[in-house]
Amino acid sequence: MSANKDKGFTRRGFLKVSGAAGAAAAIGGHAHVLKAFAKGAENNQEPDLRNAYSVCDMCFNKCGVIARVDKSGIVRKLDPNPKFAKSRGMLCARGNAGIAQLYGPDRLKYPLLRKGERGGGQWQRLTWDEALDLAAERLEKIGKACTRCGVLFMAGTDMQSSFVHRFASVFGSFNVISHESNCLVSVNRAFVDTFGEVPNPDLLHCKYVIMAGANRFEALVTPDTMDLMTAMQQGCKLVVLDPRFTKTAALAHEYHPIRPGTDMAFFLAVAHVIIEEDLYDRKFAEERLNGLDQLSAHVKQYTPEWAEKECEIPAPDIRRIARELAEAAPAAMVYPGRRSSDYEDSTQIRRSFAIVNALLGNFDQKGGLTIAQPIPLKGVAYDAPWYDDNPKDRVEAGRSKMMFEEEGSFKHARDAVIEGKPYPVKGFFTYKTNPMATGANRQKTIEMIRKLDFMVSVDIVMSDTAWMADLVLPAPTYLERQDPISPVQGVTAGACIVTRDPVVPALYESKPVFWIMKELAKRLDLGEFFDFTMEDYRKKQLAALPEAQAALEKDGVYYIPGKLYGVYEGKPIKTTSKKIELYSQRYKQAGLDPMPVYRPPREVPADRFRLVVGRNGYITQGSSTNNSLLSELAPENTLWIHPGPAKKMGLHPEDSVEVSSKAGKGTLKVRITEETRPDTVYMDSGFGVISKGLSRVHGKGASIVEILEDYNDEISGNMAMHETLVSIRKV
Repeated sequence: MSANKDKGFTRRGFLKVSGAAGAAAAIGGHAHVLKAFAKGAENNQEPDLRNAYSVCDMCFNKCGVIARVDKSGIVRKLDPNPKFAKSRGMLCARGNAGIAQLYGPDRLKYPLLRKGERGGGQWQRLTWDEALDLAAERLEKIGKACTRCGVLFMAGTDMQSSFVHRFASVFGSFNVISHESNCLVSVNRAFVDTFGEVPNPDLLHCKYVIMAGANRFEALVTPDTMDLMTAMQQGCKLVVLDPRFTKTAALAHEYHPIRPGTDMAFFLAVAHVIIEEDLYDRKFAEERLNGLDQLSAHVKQYTPEWAEKECEIPAPDIRRIARELAEAAPAAMVYPGRRSSDYEDSTQIRRSFAIVNALLGNFDQKGGLTIAQPIPLKGVAYDAPWYDDNPKDRVEAGRSKMMFEEEGSFKHARDAVIEGKPYPVKGFFTYKTNPMATGANRQKTIEMIRKLDFMVSVDIVMSDTAWMADLVLPAPTYLERQDPISPVQGVTAGACIVTRDPVVPALYESKPVFWIMKELAKRLDLGEFFDFTMEDYRKKQLAALPEAQAALEKDGVYYIPGKLYGVYEGKPIKTTSKKIELYSQRYKQAGLDPMPVYRPPREVPADRFRLVVGRNGYITQGSSTNNSLLSELAPENTLWIHPGPAKKMGLHPEDSVEVSSKAGKGTLKVRITEETRPDTVYMDSGFGVISKGLSRVHGKGASIVEILEDYNDEISGNMAMHETLVSIRKV
């Protein structure tokens, strides 16, 4: 941020930019906005502002927002909701930039039908009736020719995504996949199979944290990011293991540039020390752990001295860290993280994280891993119709042994569509997700799309995925929508519920996906399953919480009373053994290793590099790089490369290089830095787009998913995005 500070980039300046962006975007049918804004700006006076509660949608965190709306109906600024404890009264750069999403000049304005070749950029404007009639006709045609499972649905994290799932269910397709199947399901698989559920880290009260791969001070997660900083101010020690020297690493007490793919070696050695030196709580172990004897025998081979050769962290440091971690227990943890390692054995890598946490006795403990609180939201029940001709299972079933059916696997589903096996899938419906920018090996995503007869994309802008679709439907931003009630787990902030009502009317002809699903259902004689309004749905949701509506109106949030710690006191764990499973009988029965078995990563040849993925504070996957405010902070991506190999290749700052793999290639500028290992390179996601509808980012940088090869985690089907080795040449 120092560069911005030099330019006098203050909060007031940021808000002026926000307002200017909003005004500029209103040209064409909204010229009065320019006049109203200019008048206030010239006089340097704040107009009377109306306050409206909402919940941010610039990433998955759902932080509380107060929109400040002027008399002309223009959102002038966004502020954090101080009553929303999960975000600790803060709003990040992405959250502030929500105003630029609302008034962005690249907003989709009306339904568009592709004319000509896919990706050709030729479109015909349709009315909504024309678009919906066409969509219903084509979906029905595919259903008759390929069964209802011939249509694949993919919805991202959104408060209305459940309606896409509902529609898919009543339409008759159980081929529904989530964005999380690209990046998150292996960590969920590992912790569910160890603890019976996915716990939440209580960083606020933690005394010792090991963060492997996660970059919490840039890839923001609330309340973890703020709570970790608070905990560190109160004496918590942070140890970071990462091949990149991230912002999180820079602020850590201790940083180790671990060799990529060796996280499991480190944590098995930590488990070795804790068990060998009897540093665990014997009472907790006796009452709560299943398989300690098997684990003890298993980790004897994984000494710190052995691990040093694998992960390149000195054995004395591994022993010391293990002892310090155990001494701080149970207020100590290996942070579960997102993207902590993405390899073909990701679930087992993350199982090693979970096992060390179990040895610390931190489950259901203050400063350790806490339990998600139950939130009694009901919704409108339905019984989906039965279709006799449907196949027996999902299209990607059996391609990974323990895939979550409710999440699916984008990688496996894509392969199945391309192969046409076990049955043809010819339709694709996407909402709030951009697999063209998030799924490794973009050329295979294009190949999949070219196999389709019909593809619909519902989006706010012309994303790369929309660019390849047959029919593009314009969605409103979160500031223009009425949404259902949504549960939010806030760890120490407490569980709560939130919702959204329109802050301003929807611009252009944009329509929410709930309305789109209702209209399609009517046209397909499925209207009875959507025979309710959003108000009806929300009333049904709140039936068990009669006092919640008033709180939502007053504060923008309603908190659910509940116990934070000791939830499982005197109760069995939700696993097969009723205990925390260090040894998994279920894995053994499935033909999997019941405990993590270390397998060294592929060696990186001298003339190649391992490409790793990550995040910064301005980019949400591929969805925010085109934002007019955020693109000023991150205008294009660069390739991080260490000075050693850069010198050998004759590279200088700002030189351009071609990065290539078996999957594809891209050209971008280099950032020569010691903030990455000599064998590892890095680039931000969300650039190198193909859509000409993304005016600010088109032609900028290179696409990481064009280069990443599509390996997958063997157990969960998660994309394995750190397995790609690349070649680099100066351009």
